[in-house]
Parts: sequence; C-alpha cells; structure tokens
Amino acid sequence: MKISVAIDGPAGAGKSTIAKLVGKNLDLMYINTGAMYRAVALKAKENNLDINNVEEICNIIDSMEMKFENDDLILNGENIQSKITMPEISSVVSAYASIQEVRHKLVSLQRKMSEKFDVIMDGRDIGTVVLKEAPYKFFLTATPEERADRRYKELKDRGLVVNYNEILNDIIKRDYLDTHREVDPLRKADDAIEIDTTGLTIEEVTEKINSYIK
Repeated sequence: MKISVAIDGPAGAGKSTIAKLVGKNLDLMYINTGAMYRAVALKAKENNLDINNVEEICNIIDSMEMKFENDDLILNGENIQSKITMPEISSVVSAYASIQEVRHKLVSLQRKMSEKFDVIMDGRDIGTVVLKEAPYKFFLTATPEERADRRYKELKDRGLVVNYNEILNDIIKRDYLDTHREVDPLRKADDAIEIDTTGLTIEEVTEKINSYIK
C-alpha cells in the first residue's frame, strides 16, 4: 500500500516549502499541484487564451508532459519553475484553476501519481478531493499579512521590484476566489490537522508534521 500525505492551505501558508522538507525526511515524492495549475496558466497566457476558451486550454493540457525534478516542474523538457512563480502568473492562476474541466484533468494526473509512488502533495483540494483517503492530512494557514510578508521577501530576494500592499491585496483576492469557487473550493478536510504557521519557523512546522506521521 502506498503512503500518501495531503497538505492544503491558502496561498503563502508555507505548503510547498514544508512539503518538500517532509518529503525529503520521509523519502516521499513531492508533488506540487499548485505548480501544475500555474503551468496551465502560463501556457494559456503564452497562447493568449482567456478563461472562456476552455476547449483550447484543455487541448494544451493534453499536450503537456509534466514531471518534477529536484522540486522543480519540468514541462515538455523545460524547467519552468522561475516562470510560474512570477507575480503575473500568481495573479491569474486562481481563475484558470477554477475551470471545472481543467481541475478534472489535473486531478486525474495527480491521482495516477499517488497510485505509483509514496507521495506528499500540497495544494488547495488535496485532502478533500485528490487524496480523500490519505491517512495523513494537514491544513496549513497563517494571517494574510504574514503570508504577504513571506511572498514579498521571497520575490525581493530574487531581485524583483515588488510592492507589499499589492501582494497583500492579491493574497486576499486569491483567498476569496479559492474559497468561493464552485468547483472544489479551498476548505479544511474534516479529518485534517490544522496548523497555524504564523510566527513559527519552517523547522518548527516541519517537525510538527513529522511527529504526526512518525
């Protein structure tokens, strides 16, 4: 039987960073489902497809070969990690992720991965939709201000010119879109353990999750 760990939560809660560390500690394949939705948004933007052009967006997904190497997303042989974490993708990804057909296609891919490997996945609907039967589920959260501050520092460290208030407003907007979309909205699974990461270090959150799984 394959081991599966689900980590959900809003943007900037530390899901990806924590999931990577837990995955390394416990020898689990890390799958960043949010990156997969970002890849869809990236290719849609590159092809000038808005959210109403569902058929063409689905055609693009069918031509996408995705895999993870050293925690980076490789799309059709190209490492696109830096592209998909740019602010212009962050600001639109929720809209593309709200498309029912897009979610169905990516959820199917994610489930197939979990059937092949011991995995840890993070996203918005892992514990409630993708890995509903996962024995380990966690819901990470933090205040919008804390999450905005983390994202601001991350982008500044990459040499980007960013505005804290714009990032905060974007996070608040994404929270609303993610929790109010009709298809698979962001919510805590009934059997998930909630961890408020506000004021906690990465190591402290990682150790909390490791202790539950071990």
